Amino acid sequence: MYDNSENLSKKAGQVKLAARELAKAETSRKNQALLAIAEEIDRNRDAIKTENSKDVAAGKEKGLSGAIIDRLTLNDKRIQGLIEVLNDVVNLKDPVGEIFNMNTLPNGLKVGQIRVPIGVIGIIFESRPNVCIEVAALTIKSGNGVILRGGSDAIHSNLLLTSLIGKGLVRAGLPEDCVGIVKDTKRESVLELVKLKDFIDVIIPRGGLELIRFVEENSVIPVIRHDMGICHTYVDEFANLEMASKICYNAKVQRPGVCNAMETLLIHSRVAGQFLPLMKEIYDKAGVILRGCEKTRKILPGIEIASEIDWRTEYLDLILSVKVVENVDEAIDHINNFSSHHSDAIVTDSYTQGMRFIQEVDSAACFINASTRFSDGNEFGLGAEMGISNQKLHVRGPMGLKDLMAPKYIIFGNGQVRT
Repeated sequence: MYDNSENLSKKAGQVKLAARELAKAETSRKNQALLAIAEEIDRNRDAIKTENSKDVAAGKEKGLSGAIIDRLTLNDKRIQGLIEVLNDVVNLKDPVGEIFNMNTLPNGLKVGQIRVPIGVIGIIFESRPNVCIEVAALTIKSGNGVILRGGSDAIHSNLLLTSLIGKGLVRAGLPEDCVGIVKDTKRESVLELVKLKDFIDVIIPRGGLELIRFVEENSVIPVIRHDMGICHTYVDEFANLEMASKICYNAKVQRPGVCNAMETLLIHSRVAGQFLPLMKEIYDKAGVILRGCEKTRKILPGIEIASEIDWRTEYLDLILSVKVVENVDEAIDHINNFSSHHSDAIVTDSYTQGMRFIQEVDSAACFINASTRFSDGNEFGLGAEMGISNQKLHVRGPMGLKDLMAPKYIIFGNGQVRT
């Protein structure tokens, strides 16, 4: 583990000062920085892969799961994806300074609001080095400073990517300290970071349940929780089963180690006998291990039994819990009881069933006839995301540019005084 005996309060202070300069920067200057970062990434592809290979090798030696290794890996396709994210954010409208809700009062005062940057954001994340670029793209464009605190699993990748971000900022004439990184990966650095309320305005933890709870229990700074993804797909009695099979395969298999992958399949009893044997054959070819309720195991004898723990587990692997339900009410109740309120889907040709599902399921994103794998800031047209918030204040779901803004009241008068 890295331990540079950093002075985190000093680093946070530097980021806060830099953020004040960034908040005043013209859109063109911020876009120039993002394009310069993209160029730095492009010309340093080999160096990125070299540093990333150190993290991957160390992760395999530590026995990290295949899902975590997948999250950790930066190959040519994913490096190109980082460049595309930066270009996508360049093309987004700058929210800084947008005036809205302007009204004229009877006394002549004009009262409205303006969007301003939050200030300094501390983001604590685990084995995903791409977070460095996505977060930096959004915070730079939105005029916010950021302190990155990644895990030890991706430290080589994170340090190099952050150095490239700094080079891009300097090339654009912006302070390098707009984006800082904590090099110390011991748990104590997280504990220190979440106490720096004089410098940091909000903390965003992205990772497993243990990390989220640790941050929430110890932070004196407001926390926007980006929690687990226990995502469900419910195949209704009125579903097109051919469509359902494609959605359920994609939601589980396309990339199982991410938070928007399906972890539980719910199936209506009227179609379970036809649908489940079909899906088992498809899942068997993909290496998916099924764990089912008693009704499921009567249809698919020999699969593992699912316990209540399974309903609450984010596998991040080729494991799937399956439950047969009698109606949409039972499906909705199960999701609201066991979901992490991330992303859940229904497959149905019934308008009534679909609308009930999206109105009554208490999750940040509800899908009708589509894979939960689309629950992503870039896929939603946000350019990138800080993460996906499972809570309700002040943002829910993928957190993009506008979610990094705070409203400020502005009042225009011509001499009014209160009597």
